[in-house]
Amino acid sequence: MTGRFDRLTKSIAPRLSALRLTGAAPRAALARMSPEDRAVGVAVAGVMAGAVGLAIFNPLTGDTASAETPAQAAAAAHRESAATGTSEHTGTERAGTERAARKASRTVAASTVIKLAKSQLGEGESRNGSTKYADWYASTRHAAVTARRDGGTVGDYRGAEWCDMFVSWLSAQTGVKNMGWDAYTVQHASWFEKTGRWGDIAKPGAVVFFDWQNGSSGGIDGIDHVGLVVKDNGNGTITTIEGNTDNAVKEKVRDKSEVVGYGYPDYAKS
Repeated sequence: MTGRFDRLTKSIAPRLSALRLTGAAPRAALARMSPEDRAVGVAVAGVMAGAVGLAIFNPLTGDTASAETPAQAAAAAHRESAATGTSEHTGTERAGTERAARKASRTVAASTVIKLAKSQLGEGESRNGSTKYADWYASTRHAAVTARRDGGTVGDYRGAEWCDMFVSWLSAQTGVKNMGWDAYTVQHASWFEKTGRWGDIAKPGAVVFFDWQNGSSGGIDGIDHVGLVVKDNGNGTITTIEGNTDNAVKEKVRDKSEVVGYGYPDYAKS
């Protein structure tokens, strides 16, 4: 934020430093401040306290590592407003929101995620090159984390390659546990490997990672693309649903020789 707020913050800083003293000094410093300075001082202190509260109580990922769902976003918004003292929810509303957030990451069947993916077939890019998946990803708290990690900005996701944002969107909409989230395929695959959810068997609902140049002989660092396994066709190929395929969500038949590996979310046992 720029302009008047910054100028007032700079003018009030020396006076706020005085308030860190103990005993009579704070009261004396406060008495010397103008009414406007006192008001701004309270506002700045409130913002600082809110920022600390958010850092402590709003970690960007939970233990289940699913993407941010609408319920989780609502719960986070409530916690943020509560931290800054602007919440208008009743106790009942707060309890309902928290229950929804707890249910957001749950064990679902692979068929549920596949069904949702199929419903997106044909969904493509807008005239500006963005998609609803990239727009959604850029709106989540995860985007700021991965943008910092990869050296970009949140705005860069709109118009970027979006195959992994599509997979992350499926995770968010279904709440499946441990499907992970990312916009960068290499990092997403690395997460599956590091958490012991990586393998070479095609299973329905598995997240499949491709290397167009080296195929199955390549490593995670060479991954180019990602999609969702629909089924193993039993003839050396798999049927998949993939985003960012000819600028749309499409169902494809891929040769297994193009696959680097598979990530396995925690699906309900059939």
